[in-house]
Amino acid sequence: MGKNLIELNHISKIFDGEQVIDDLNLSIKENSFVTLLGPSGCGKTTTLRIIAGFIRPDKGNVIFDGVDITDLPPNERQLNTVFQKYALFPHMNVRDNIAFGLNIKKKSKSYIDDKIKYALKLVNLDGYEKRNVESLSGGQQQRIAIARAIVNEPKVLLLDEPLAALDLKLRQEMQYELKKLKNELGITFIYVTHDQEEALTMSDTVVVMNQGYIQQLGTPEQIYNEPENAFVATFIGDSNIVHGVMLEDYLVEIFGSPFKCIDSGFGKRQPVDVVIRPEDVDIVDINSDKAILKGKMIGAIFKGEMYEMECRTNDGFEWLIHSTDLVEPGKEVGIFVEPENIQIMNKPASEDEEAVEVLAELNEE
Repeated sequence: MGKNLIELNHISKIFDGEQVIDDLNLSIKENSFVTLLGPSGCGKTTTLRIIAGFIRPDKGNVIFDGVDITDLPPNERQLNTVFQKYALFPHMNVRDNIAFGLNIKKKSKSYIDDKIKYALKLVNLDGYEKRNVESLSGGQQQRIAIARAIVNEPKVLLLDEPLAALDLKLRQEMQYELKKLKNELGITFIYVTHDQEEALTMSDTVVVMNQGYIQQLGTPEQIYNEPENAFVATFIGDSNIVHGVMLEDYLVEIFGSPFKCIDSGFGKRQPVDVVIRPEDVDIVDINSDKAILKGKMIGAIFKGEMYEMECRTNDGFEWLIHSTDLVEPGKEVGIFVEPENIQIMNKPASEDEEAVEVLAELNEE
C-alpha cells in the first residue's frame, strides 16, 4: 500500500451542543479500502461528510495528497460520494444518469459514451444505457449510482451505507462486487457501515468508532482476533468477556482457575478483562485433564453452519459456544481454551465502560 492520501488532523465537530467528533486523527493510504464502523451516532457518517466537504469541522484540518482542502467545496475535491439513497434522477434513463456529471464538465459525446460503456461493464450492466432507472431493482440502481461516481475518475470513492436498503442475499453479493470493483479501479474506497460483516468482508483497514472517538484501527483480522477494549470485543462479533487476574506472564486466572495464555507485560496479580470468542471454547469430557472449568449445557440452537450453545459453569457464568458438533442440553461437560485463543485486555477506562453500556442499550432496543 502506498503513501497517505488523506489525513484528518485533530478534527472536532459539535452539533446542537453535542460533541459528535472529538480530536480525531486518521490517515488513509492510497489505494486502500477503509471502513468506518460503529453504532448509530458514533461519528462515522460525520467523518465521511467532513472528508467529502459537506460539513466543515469546528477544529482541525483535512489534508488531501499533501494539500489542505478543509475550505474546499465538495465539487472541487477529487472524490465522489455514493449514498444509501441512490439519488438517481427518475426522469432520466441510465445513460443520462451516468452522464450527468460529465455533461456539467462539458465533455464530448464520444468521451461520455466511452466512459459510460466502460463503467457499465465494470458494474456488470452492459447494454442498460436506455433502461428507465425506476424499472431497475435496488441492486441495479445501486450499481448505476456507483457507475455515475466512477466515470468522474475520482481518486477516492466515499460510500455511505450504500447497501443498507438491499436484502441480505443481494447485500452479500454486492460486498464481493465492491471489493472486486475497488481492485479493478485502483482507487481509494472509504466506506461507512454499522454492519460488522460488511466491514470484515471488504476492508483492508477497519476503523471502529464510538462516541466520536476511534476505539481501534487495524486489519479485519486484528480487529476480530485482538480487540483492544471491551467495546470493540462486544461490537465485532460475539464474545465471552470475563473478569480475570493476570497471575504472571502467560498465566491468567479465570473464575479461580489458571489458564495458560500467550500475553505478557500486564504485571503480577493484576485485574484484567479476558476475551474468548465462542468458536474458541472447547467442550471436553468432564473427567478430562483439560476440563479446567466444569458446568452443564443449558441450551442449543441450530444456525445452519454451526450450533450456538450455552454452558453454565459452576461459577454461574453462561458461556456462548459455537461448534459444528452438537452437545445436548443437560449434559455435564468441561471447558478448555487453547492459550493462543485467550485475549487479555487492560480493564477499560470509564469512557470505554460507558461505550459498552451504550452498546448494550442499543442491542436491547
